Amino acid sequence: MATPKDEFIERLYQTYYMDVYSYIMTLVKNPYEAEELTQETFFKAMHSNYKGQSGERTWLCAIAKNLCMDMFRKNKRKYADASIEDINPESGQSVENDIISRYRNIEIHKVLHTLEEPYREIFSLRVFGELSFKEIGEIFGKSENWARVTYHRSKLKLVEKL
Repeated sequence: MATPKDEFIERLYQTYYMDVYSYIMTLVKNPYEAEELTQETFFKAMHSNYKGQSGERTWLCAIAKNLCMDMFRKNKRKYADASIEDINPESGQSVENDIISRYRNIEIHKVLHTLEEPYREIFSLRVFGELSFKEIGEIFGKSENWARVTYHRSKLKLVEKL
């Protein structure tokens, strides 16, 4: 036989489940964690005494918020460790961004080799050799402005082919 408290919790669950779940989802942005925390909210409510000082929904959301904050505090170390592991110490980028960057570099090199001269060489000297436009102009026996214009054209050709 159900007690009045059991009936009260059942009514709360039926009435406010989606409200509490939605509220928690806005905080944690993970459906699995939100489901777990919603269940935990009603479990905690079942073992607490509702004093009627606030609305039922407000009371449940306050419990949910406290549980979320507890979870964030517990997982702070876990999230901190994960973010450290996901950083490539050589580049300072996340491993995922590093892989994407390497893939793009390979694609750029493939396309770069299809460019005709002097575009290929000027682009390489500027980007990989890190030479100034003045130095590039001197190598080709041309002006600094010629090196700028030719480099700009090589970039446009690369972008077009990519």
